[in-house]
Amino acid sequence: MGSEDETQDGSLISVIIPCYNAGKYIAEAIRSVLAQNHSPLEIIVIDDGSTDNSSEVISNFGEPVHYTYQQNAGISAARNTGLEQARGSTIAFLDADDLWTDGKLDRQRRVLEEDPSLGLVSGYAVQFVSPELPDILQKQIKYDPKPMPAQVAGAILVRRKVIKRVGVFSTAFTAGETIDWIMRINEAGIKTKMINDVVLKRRIHTTNIGIIDPDARSDYLKVAKAALDRRRKMADDMIREEE
Repeated sequence: MGSEDETQDGSLISVIIPCYNAGKYIAEAIRSVLAQNHSPLEIIVIDDGSTDNSSEVISNFGEPVHYTYQQNAGISAARNTGLEQARGSTIAFLDADDLWTDGKLDRQRRVLEEDPSLGLVSGYAVQFVSPELPDILQKQIKYDPKPMPAQVAGAILVRRKVIKRVGVFSTAFTAGETIDWIMRINEAGIKTKMINDVVLKRRIHTTNIGIIDPDARSDYLKVAKAALDRRRKMADDMIREEE
């Protein structure tokens, strides 16, 4: 990870946005971050090999938005590239097609400040159907509009030291990578908290991976197996120590 911000209060928050062919949505995502009432802030957009107009849209933003292009390697690799560049003492994530609610950062930042033992704070998310979809398709999409506890990257604010301890996102999964990462945080005994506030709006559209790639769902089984394997190894190590 990048060198931590040298400001006296260590208040810099780094926001990492991976982007792949999200030219239709990325500007709105960035604006939802810029609308947060927090400063200082750095927004790191990692373009994961987009072939649409994403780079043109992102280039319309100046500071504090920083743009990096890389060959397509997947969302985990893009987030990890962002982590290499991040300078903040706390880190947040947002997918290029999603939106933060107003005041998301400050609400979660206050929770971390009030409890130094906390490593990560999450919140609730709501789903919405992207308005550009044809009416006939919007009517076919079934989703739960109620706020739900969110174990997704965009709902999280995490201390930098937590990432240094448990590591970055696994590139072995095309879906479920955040669940795997949170599992590793929990397995490390790091204290987390879910606040009862909606912090994220998740967009449903035709290129969401869960809609167009049924094979991605099998990755959730791989995530569960990886967690079981880690627990078995931990148990085996404990037995060896007792022998």
